[in-house]
Amino acid sequence: MLQEVGPKVFKNQYDLRRATQAKDYVFAYTNRKILTYHGTIPRVKDVTADWQMSTDNYTYLFTISDVAFYLLLERLPERVNAKYVDVLTLRELEPKYLAFGSATAAQLGEWYATNQYCGQCGQPMVSMTTERTLVCPNCHHREYPKISPAIIVGVTKGDQILMTKFATGYDRYALISGYAEIGETLEDTVQREVKEEVGLAVHHIQYYGSQPWGFSGSLLVGFFAELDNDIPIKLEHDELSQAKWFQRDSIPRDDTTLSLSWQMIEDFRQR
Repeated sequence: MLQEVGPKVFKNQYDLRRATQAKDYVFAYTNRKILTYHGTIPRVKDVTADWQMSTDNYTYLFTISDVAFYLLLERLPERVNAKYVDVLTLRELEPKYLAFGSATAAQLGEWYATNQYCGQCGQPMVSMTTERTLVCPNCHHREYPKISPAIIVGVTKGDQILMTKFATGYDRYALISGYAEIGETLEDTVQREVKEEVGLAVHHIQYYGSQPWGFSGSLLVGFFAELDNDIPIKLEHDELSQAKWFQRDSIPRDDTTLSLSWQMIEDFRQR
């Protein structure tokens, strides 16, 4: 899956003491877009040479093995070989660790960009030096990075699995998914989302695995669940355009196993 970057090692400890190096990556982030340079993410040496940008403007994010990732919220002018692209397009970057790094950098970039001022008193927020926290020097309000838990559920009956298509946006088959609401367990979320989207009841809910998905600021949690009663599907048309049962040998191959959803689908296909 996307987060599997081995043999490299993802280190998300907050370390303001690390000095920038020429080989480190710079994520120029603005309005859910990231600057690409010759089709990839620019390095410190590129930004210094082409935009004369001081490293004092960078915010440390994390490292993957010996390479650090930095954030820049100041918009850099686009050029012939330097364009801002939607963060979702970065999932196909190579090497693979750069795709995962891009997703995580985008998640942190959105957090920094939308928390520049205190939500209580309106004063500018500043970064703590000991942990990844933004604090207001006036009223001492603190903000930590937000993570939204969401479930993905493979609803099965025997050798069949239920797959759906969204009404808008992503135009491929996928599993039922949805965000957890305040006050409910993840198992509650599974049952509610299945009931809301296709009108079915499920039981025997089993945990499969999880995946950080920085493109949406989510932590995806995968489950398999069995159909409680074999009744007709009642499609929720506001969100979905299709819902269909597929036998193992007829499941479409619509995506890669970079995502948790398609890793689950592939594992069901292979029993």
